[in-house]
Amino acid sequence: MSVRRGDLVAYATGSIGMGVWVTVPGLLLLYFLTHTLGVPPALAGLTLLLPKVIDVVVHPYLGSRSDRDAHRTGHRLGMLRFGIVLAVAMTGMFAVPAGLSGAGAALWVGGWFIAGNLLFACFQVPYLTTPSDLEVGYHERTRVFMVRMLFLTLGLLGAGVAAPALVAGGGRGDYARMALLLSAVMVVSGLVAVTGVRRLTAHAGFRPPARSHSTLADVAVARRDRDFRALVLSYLFTGTTTHLFLAALPFYTEYVFADTALTAVFMGAFLGPAVIAGPVWAVVSRRIGKQRGLVVSQAVFVAGSLAPLLGYGTVPALLVVAVLGIAFAGLQLFAFAMVPDAVAAASARGDTRAGAYTGVWTATEATGTAVGPYLYSAVLALGGFVATTGGRSVVQPESAHTALLLGFTVVPAALMAVALAFQLRWTLDRPAVAQPSSA
Repeated sequence: MSVRRGDLVAYATGSIGMGVWVTVPGLLLLYFLTHTLGVPPALAGLTLLLPKVIDVVVHPYLGSRSDRDAHRTGHRLGMLRFGIVLAVAMTGMFAVPAGLSGAGAALWVGGWFIAGNLLFACFQVPYLTTPSDLEVGYHERTRVFMVRMLFLTLGLLGAGVAAPALVAGGGRGDYARMALLLSAVMVVSGLVAVTGVRRLTAHAGFRPPARSHSTLADVAVARRDRDFRALVLSYLFTGTTTHLFLAALPFYTEYVFADTALTAVFMGAFLGPAVIAGPVWAVVSRRIGKQRGLVVSQAVFVAGSLAPLLGYGTVPALLVVAVLGIAFAGLQLFAFAMVPDAVAAASARGDTRAGAYTGVWTATEATGTAVGPYLYSAVLALGGFVATTGGRSVVQPESAHTALLLGFTVVPAALMAVALAFQLRWTLDRPAVAQPSSA
């Protein structure tokens, strides 16, 4: 069975808002804390990391809860609708009162970040479980995720270019206005997605999950799955790498090229090619399979991460970032499209727990989004980076310049190499590649 195009587009529209949430905090929050709110790098890193610790518990619980709701009602729309309130947390996180700076500002941002993460999980878990619920085959699942990733990339691109441009002034008001504007986009995107999910499951078929007994039992089923475990561990390091890249980019453009305006340009160079690359990677998948495509994407990202050590100018840097963007599109498409394959294989063994698998997956993704910026902030702290307030510039010690460059190159290359090593343990693609004509 194939998915109707209109249903798929409506469903995928939800990824635009998801792209905004993934991009804006990942790209700007560390920079906002250290350059506008006067939060030292070590504390700023903890502000981004600690809220994600909650996600490690919450996401699997919500995945199991989503399975129970779907088993009882035949759909996952309840939590999905509640997640649209995420826009409120997005605005609150950047609307820091004028009297707060340092530790007080970190507490404010961290509190709203926790609320935002919880609301995002309410939307993300049932939304990403939807492709695993559909009664479609191997290549059709790739098609669903290809369109979804196309819209996600559009959201990432739009937010990645617009957000830095909107906060170019560096003031608190600039950040608050940016958050309010992009929050409106998230609301519209979420409302369309709810309609898309309802239509998609109605027309493409809905595979109900098995009866869920407890969160721990459901997570245990996912944890025992050897292939899914390899995929999760690989994506943990992949997500850590890509979110470290996002957090480090504003520092790279300011202190290596002395031009903060290049942040928006580099984000465009990173995500613009990714829009085109998604459909191309889908074609590659039909020829060599998702596993090989993902390994190639990871290897390219390792090499591209090390390239800035050559010390080139702006134009070569843009070209390298574009190559990294093409690899990023593959990293996202293949990894996410392999989750329903793991669920389908588990279903064949009688262990249908789509929501539980997705809960573990999104918890892993949430961990990567936090660990990446935290690792970069730790590298900055080790290098003696000096925080500022109000967007003012200070002279950084040479050790800080060295740290921010190594954190942008050697650290992500090493992390992605570990991701590649875990990915090589995946085995489910072997029969699929041997039979490329399967549904």
